[in-house]
Amino acid sequence: MNRQQSLSGDMVKRIFKECFHMIVIPVLLALFCSKVLIVNATIPSGSMENTIRPGDRVIGSRLSYLYHGPERRDVVIFRFPDDESQVFIKRVVGLPGETLRIVDGRVYMNDSETPLKEIYLKEAPRGNSGPFKVPEDSYFVMGDNRNHSHDSRYWENHYVKKEEILAKAVFRYYPRPGKVK
Repeated sequence: MNRQQSLSGDMVKRIFKECFHMIVIPVLLALFCSKVLIVNATIPSGSMENTIRPGDRVIGSRLSYLYHGPERRDVVIFRFPDDESQVFIKRVVGLPGETLRIVDGRVYMNDSETPLKEIYLKEAPRGNSGPFKVPEDSYFVMGDNRNHSHDSRYWENHYVKKEEILAKAVFRYYPRPGKVK
C-alpha cells in the first residue's frame, strides 16, 4: 500500500468519526431528553387561556412526579383518557379520593361551603356539574378558560390516571417565554 492510499483511508476514518460526533451523538442525546427528561408540547386550543395560549410551545418535566403525585393547581401534560393517541394539557383541580361539585361555575371540594380560590381563570365560569368522586391514583382536570374547555367534566372517562400523566408543564418558550403557573 502506498502513502496516498494510507492517507485516504485515514481521512475517511477521520471524517466518519467527526460525523459521528457531530450528528449521531446529538441525535441520541435529543432522543434521550425527549423520552426521559422532558415533553415538548404545542398548544392547539384556547382551553388554557390566559395561562397558555394557542400556538404557545411548552416544556414539561417528566421528572416532576418521580417521588410524588401532581398537586392541585399543577398544569399537567397527559394522554387523553378517551383516546390515548392524543396529548392534552390542563390544570389539576381534583385529587385522588376527593369529591367535587361545580355550582354556578365555582368548584366546591368535599362538601365545603367555600369554593376553591382560582385566580388563574380567564373569566367567571358558568354551569353546574358533578358531583365527581375522584378514584384513587386519578385526577380531575379542567382548563383555565372553563367556558371554552373540553375537560374532565365532559369526557366519557372523567379522570386522568397517574400513569397517563406525562409531565408537569414548567416553561413556555415560544412566542413569549415564561414560567407556567
